[in-house]
Amino acid sequence: MVKVNGEERRSEVEPRLLLVDFLREVLNLTGTHIGCDTSYCGACTVLLGGRSVKSCTVLAVQANGGEVMTVEGLARQGAPLHPIQQAFADNHGLQCGYCTPGFLMSTYQLLSKNSDPDDRAIRKALAGNTCRCTGYQNIFKSVRAAAKAIEAARSGVQP
Repeated sequence: MVKVNGEERRSEVEPRLLLVDFLREVLNLTGTHIGCDTSYCGACTVLLGGRSVKSCTVLAVQANGGEVMTVEGLARQGAPLHPIQQAFADNHGLQCGYCTPGFLMSTYQLLSKNSDPDDRAIRKALAGNTCRCTGYQNIFKSVRAAAKAIEAARSGVQP
């Protein structure tokens, strides 16, 4: 049993099945992308027990008894976008979008621990994610905007 995006899921899997394949093929959560199969790109980043991991390097059985959050867990279908998703959209923090789920999940982990990160903290948190389309400036701008939006929401002030 594993809790995925707050929902308990049960499935028998082969011991060698990767978490990314479990999420995509067994649970049909295709927001987590497979970009390189070498752990370089970070497109498959999810949270496992609150920590970002590259799901192409984790076996599904290692998540047994744990909690996994994927990009689908940020905002439920039909719900408004999560402030991180909205900030990336508003600040052009994506182009083709293939790497975006990994960046969103790494940003989520960062902002859950540091509500006002400086550029150095942002660079460190996103170091495991690669984008082949952008120069990263709009991604960093998006993270800063998301931090402000989340803080504004907590304090009840419009950003």
